[in-house]
Amino acid sequence: MQRYFVNATPADEVTLPPEAAHHLLKVMRAEVGTTVELVLADHCVYLATLSATEPTATLKINQKLDADSELPVSVTLACGLPKTKEKPELIVQKATELGADKIVFFDAARSISHWQGNKQKRKIERLQKIAESAAEQSHRNKIPQVEYSANLDQLLANYPATERIVAWEESAKQGETSALAQQFNALKPGDSILAVFGPEGGLSENEIAKMNEAGVVAAGLGPRILRTETAPLYFMAAISYAMELS
Repeated sequence: MQRYFVNATPADEVTLPPEAAHHLLKVMRAEVGTTVELVLADHCVYLATLSATEPTATLKINQKLDADSELPVSVTLACGLPKTKEKPELIVQKATELGADKIVFFDAARSISHWQGNKQKRKIERLQKIAESAAEQSHRNKIPQVEYSANLDQLLANYPATERIVAWEESAKQGETSALAQQFNALKPGDSILAVFGPEGGLSENEIAKMNEAGVVAAGLGPRILRTETAPLYFMAAISYAMELS
C-alpha cells in the first residue's frame, strides 16, 4: 500500500501537499475511495481514504495503525564526502531503507569532492527528497535528516551520541574483531550511536587521533576493505541484526 508523509497533526481529514497529491492522483491514478497509509507529524501511521480530489487531494482518516518500523536506537551515519554525486545518493537511499535516523556528509581531509556555497544547499535538498522517497517505499515512520558538516571538528561538536564509533580499515588489517560488537552490546533501546566513515582515500592518521581524543572508538568492519559507499550500509545491516534480529 502506498505511504505518504504529511507534516500535519492527526485530524478527521488531511490534505496532501502538492507533490504527494500529484503522485497519488497522476502517477498512481487514485480515485475517490482509494486507501493509503499516512505518516503524520507524530510519526504514527494512519489508514486513510481519498475523499476528494478537487480542489485538493483530501483524505479521511479511518484508523491509527500499530506499525513501527524504526530501529530501537537512533543511528547517525557520518560519511566523508565521496568523489561522485551518485555515491551520496546511493548511501542516502539505502541507509534510509535500512533505518538510519540521520545521514551527515562532511568534508574530510582526503575528500576529493567539496560542497561549497549554494552547492551545499542544492545537494542537501536533492538528497533529502531521495530520503523521503526511500522512506515512503520502505514504510518508515520517519524521514531521515540529511545534513552537512564543513569539517571533522564541526561534526564531532554537533553530533553527540551514547556511543560513537569510526570505521577504520587499519583496525581490520590489524586483526581487531570485537570493538563493533562491544559497542552494539553496550546499546539499549532509546540510545543513540554515531558512526563515522572515510571518503575514498580513507581517514587520515590525524583525523583518527582527533577522534580517539574525543572518545570515538575505532573498529574494523570485518577482514575485507569496503568501499566508502559500502561501509555505512554494512554497518546499518549489522546494527539491525544486533538490535532487531538477534
